[in-house]
Amino acid sequence: MIDVNNESGVNVDTERLVQLATFALDALRIHPQAELSILLVDADTMSAYHEKFMGEPGPTDVLSFPMDELRAPDEDEEPPVGLLGDIVLCPEVTSAQASENSRTAEAEADYLLVHGLLHLLGHDHAEPAEKKVMFDLNDKLIAAWNASRS
Repeated sequence: MIDVNNESGVNVDTERLVQLATFALDALRIHPQAELSILLVDADTMSAYHEKFMGEPGPTDVLSFPMDELRAPDEDEEPPVGLLGDIVLCPEVTSAQASENSRTAEAEADYLLVHGLLHLLGHDHAEPAEKKVMFDLNDKLIAAWNASRS
């Protein structure tokens, strides 16, 4: 189950976010009953979250708050059921940084949603090897998503 709450004051295609999250979770073999919450907030709210939870000033683009620490199963394992957690996105920041990444605002939001989802599943990018795995998987999922919509 995917729940989206838009408190950002920005018009966002939340149905698209649900479709993308569903696509990515299916591709990663996460149980369809695993619960995910997506919260869209304004820059002031994101700044407060960023400072409170990460100790960093100013707004950021995405934050992830894992709950049950679910992981993508191996091929011979059953997908786990549980609470994935929360992804918090800031459409203002996403739109502002999209051009820096040569993406549209919508494509940047897509990328960051998948990025946040991968964090919920235990991926990280603190070390170069981890970063390569995470970003390669992020790119692969986005490419498959885009191909599925063509």
